Order: sequence, then C-alpha cells, then structure tokens
Amino acid sequence: MVTVDELVARSREGVHRPGPQETRTAQLAGALLVDIRPAAQRTAEGQIPGALVIERNVLEWRLDPTGSHRIPEATGYDLPVIVLCSAGYASSLAAASLRELGLHRATDLDGGFLAWAEAGLPTEPGPLAG
Repeated sequence: MVTVDELVARSREGVHRPGPQETRTAQLAGALLVDIRPAAQRTAEGQIPGALVIERNVLEWRLDPTGSHRIPEATGYDLPVIVLCSAGYASSLAAASLRELGLHRATDLDGGFLAWAEAGLPTEPGPLAG
C-alpha cells in the first residue's frame, strides 16, 4: 500500500517537470500541451490558448498512437507531451500513465495552470458554465 503523496512522488522520480516559461517555449516549438481539467474547473480558472483539452478519463485513449480512439495529433511515441491540471498533482499521475504507454517524453507542467497564470502567460476564459 502507498499513499497518494507517495504515488505522486514516485510518478515524478527522474522526470524533468518544466515550469511555465519553459512550457510556453516548448508549446511554441510544437509540444502538445494537454489540459486534463474538467470543464467546470476550466470555467472557474480559465484556460491556455492552444492547449488541447482532453479530460483525464479519456487521456490514454486519445494519446495512444496505436489506439482506435486516438486524436490526429497522437502521431508517435516520441511526441513531446506536457500535461497540465490546476496545481500540478493530477497531471504528474497522468503523465506517468502516458509514459507507461510508451510516450517516453510525457511530463507535466510544474505548478499547473495556476503557476502559468501567476507567471503572466497567456490565458483565456474557459467554457461557459452550462
């Protein structure tokens, strides 16, 4: 048995987690920035222009390069993927899951959307509450 804190720590072992500025540079260079937050959270906090929205419950299906439910951007296992959540905890677990699928360059934004916004990087309103 492990605690969730131990699981998060394990998912981060040996992984470079870029901060907001480095993530922005990677996004502009073609890395996939993937927002796994649910719509309600994106509505409350905002979102990052150009980030792909793939909610956590379907992430692996959409990014598996060999899967029948993949998105067009899931072109191969060498794809640079940076996952983000609100504060950078759920995204660490999600990125670890992607690495288990073979996406060896998958990582997550250190500090999540909140760190991005605090750094003054571009944001936009999230979806309208329904």
